[in-house]
Amino acid sequence: MQLWQEWWVWVAIGVVLAILEVMASGYVLLGFAAGAVITGLLIWIGMLGASLSAMVLVFALASLGAWLVFRRIFGLPRDNVKVIHHDINEN
Repeated sequence: MQLWQEWWVWVAIGVVLAILEVMASGYVLLGFAAGAVITGLLIWIGMLGASLSAMVLVFALASLGAWLVFRRIFGLPRDNVKVIHHDINEN
């Protein structure tokens, strides 16, 4: 059995990416971390076969989906634009 076929390897990669996200910030690696954990869980419950191409496809789709969800949750608010109508130095 190859190492990439083990579920715990995918979960460990997800944990490492989550730790790196704390150091990097910006929610860049958070989607990849969630994608790796989701892929590991699908391997663990037996819903994903031993094909590397299928695992990479599931990882990519899960990462994209998680990134879009996290972007929606943690993204910048769109309606809270601060407009300044006066200059504080004009007094």
